[in-house]
Amino acid sequence: MDNLLEALFDWYFVSIDLLLIVGTIYFFKLPKEKKQSRFYWLPFLILAFTVLYENLGAVIFYNPDFNAWVNKILGNTVYPQFNIWFFNITNRYCSTILYLFLIKTWLEPSKQRYLNWMILGYILLGIIFLVTGYEPIYLNQPVTFAVGANMILAGSGLYFIGLITYEKYLAADPIRLLSFWQMTTILFTYSVTYINSVSITYLYEVNPQLGVSLINIDMIMSILNLFILMLIVVSPNLKWIKEEPLYGSH
Repeated sequence: MDNLLEALFDWYFVSIDLLLIVGTIYFFKLPKEKKQSRFYWLPFLILAFTVLYENLGAVIFYNPDFNAWVNKILGNTVYPQFNIWFFNITNRYCSTILYLFLIKTWLEPSKQRYLNWMILGYILLGIIFLVTGYEPIYLNQPVTFAVGANMILAGSGLYFIGLITYEKYLAADPIRLLSFWQMTTILFTYSVTYINSVSITYLYEVNPQLGVSLINIDMIMSILNLFILMLIVVSPNLKWIKEEPLYGSH
């Protein structure tokens, strides 16, 4: 219990918990029509979901009996202490799909269909890999992650193409567009996570300090990403932000 409390009061967890508290307060202060707009409720959903699964992941890690029981059901009797299964479900699958939906809200209708195909393809791929056992749910899933990350990076690329071609975006100052900062942060977050996912085991064996540094950078980028999600919810109260849903994202 002491180790769990120490973990939950770590700087990372305290930071993301505070962001969720602020985001929740301002979300419920939004007018009814804004609460019903995907422009606002989807970022809040991603913020809440991410903070909750990060905290629950720590609880599961420090509950070895429950963790071992779930791992046994999933077929993992070699490393029953790992809670990778939980983060595969929440981070690898659910978060990737949620972020693809978020990127879709920033795209013009002609490009949104690409995100629809990406989301459908990712769901089907995940089902196939799980059913066939190609990438067990209780182990690292590099192929699944690589596919999801590349889809998100491709979606970000579609956004930036729209940024320089869509008339309303051309007339706006990108510095004042939360979508610009959101997409930029997502781009860097998934780029850093991509490096970590591919090389973290090797780095821990060869250069542990570099491995820890990359993880810390990943956590900082995650906090920044959640901060911008929170800003979107708070944005109706910020005078310096002039962005409105451009593509009918209600």
